[in-house]
Amino acid sequence: MFKYALKRILTFIPMLIAISLLSFIISINAPGDPVERLSKAAGNEGSAEQQSGASKKIKEELRKKLGLDLPIFYLSITDLASSDTLYKVQDKYHKANLEALTHQSGNWEAVSNYYSSLLDLQKTHQKIDAKAIVSQDPSLSLNLVNEAANQFGFEIGSLLETSDKEIVALKFEKMNSLLVANTFLSTLEPSLKNVTVKRENIFTKATKWKTYIPAISWYGGKNQYHLWLLGNGKDRKGLLRGDFGISYIDSQPIQSKIWQKVGISFSLSLISIILAYLISIPIGIYSAYKKDSVADKGLSLVLFVLYSMPSFFVATLLLLQFANPDNLSWFPVSGIQDPTIFEPDWSLWMKLKHRIPFLILPIITYTYGSFAFLSRIMRVGMIDIVSQDYIRTARAKGLGEGKVILKHALRNSLLPIITVFASIFPMAIGGSIIIEVIFSIPGMGVEIFNAILNYDYPMIITVFTLSGFLIMVGYLVADLLYAVVDPRISYK
Repeated sequence: MFKYALKRILTFIPMLIAISLLSFIISINAPGDPVERLSKAAGNEGSAEQQSGASKKIKEELRKKLGLDLPIFYLSITDLASSDTLYKVQDKYHKANLEALTHQSGNWEAVSNYYSSLLDLQKTHQKIDAKAIVSQDPSLSLNLVNEAANQFGFEIGSLLETSDKEIVALKFEKMNSLLVANTFLSTLEPSLKNVTVKRENIFTKATKWKTYIPAISWYGGKNQYHLWLLGNGKDRKGLLRGDFGISYIDSQPIQSKIWQKVGISFSLSLISIILAYLISIPIGIYSAYKKDSVADKGLSLVLFVLYSMPSFFVATLLLLQFANPDNLSWFPVSGIQDPTIFEPDWSLWMKLKHRIPFLILPIITYTYGSFAFLSRIMRVGMIDIVSQDYIRTARAKGLGEGKVILKHALRNSLLPIITVFASIFPMAIGGSIIIEVIFSIPGMGVEIFNAILNYDYPMIITVFTLSGFLIMVGYLVADLLYAVVDPRISYK
């Protein structure tokens, strides 16, 4: 069995790489720009120009820290027309526009020149001083100058993100109209003419044939996936060493936020699982032994009524009945501890003694729904086993009914229960969003809920990755338990 377990663990390596690759693909294709999210709260003081400079610097530092200034993977398979340095363009919409233009013309050099001319036009536009223009020509109003300049700037921004020929033609027409109608924008005319020439060169000097010839670009270990998976040996440790990135909500490392919350959710899930099995297995055995009796039908009715009751309804009912001063105030309303008296230096026994009253109602809510499911699986498995020949042989030998059921039938009937147990591992790390929100438990359920609401993709991807790993662990544990409970199963 040891050799089998070792082989299975070795197969985890390619599977983990596949999971990490899938997680990485999701992360880089998630909507929005992580740098924009992380830098949103930065640079709020000082003048607009100071804020703009500070924000740009912060974004550059974040982009470098996150490795977004690197190529995406070890290699890229494109065509002869595409650039192998396109990853250096920071804006994802600009990048998409450049890719589309390159595909249309097959001439990256012409596309690059056009893009550079647009950036030069944008810089020239940003130098326009509306107040200086009005001071030189008092007949102009400040609002008129600002409106014309803003319209022109909007058209430049659209050109940076647009490759559609008809839309581009309209944008050029609009900018030329603005120049004619507003002579104070004449400083932009030379730059606009240069952009027009560079735009025409894209198609007059097209080399479309290059788009049909495949090309491979090799980047080596300096790429985003390598950094994300293995780190850089300095400030980034990589996914395989527990570095899951930075949260978009508060810019804190994911690993510093997640482990305590995982511990809370996993502890609650583990306790509820143990209780559910300790209660459901005897019920299933008894129901199978008393098949179709009044007791069996009565237990089935009660269990299915419990199973049909939604967890949020039961949780609310428990709070109203047992944590309500107007009824029975036996248990605390929310949380897992009282922050006014809880001391981190307490012994383990003191912490447990303090937290048990807080956990009773959540654990009941976690557990009750499992009774019907697990007990019915146990009942069906037991009924199938007790009808087999070797059970009849054991009874014919004169063995007591208790020994026949508990020693000979129970072990083999546990196989379906073990299969279900394997799927519990990934669910345990995710917690229960509804239950944790209702009882104000600071576990992974609430954390995932907040991550989804705030588009905190690193946290979501972390849970996805850990769940994938725990699924593999769960199935390995299940396979090993099969051999423990059933001697007929052996691994070599």
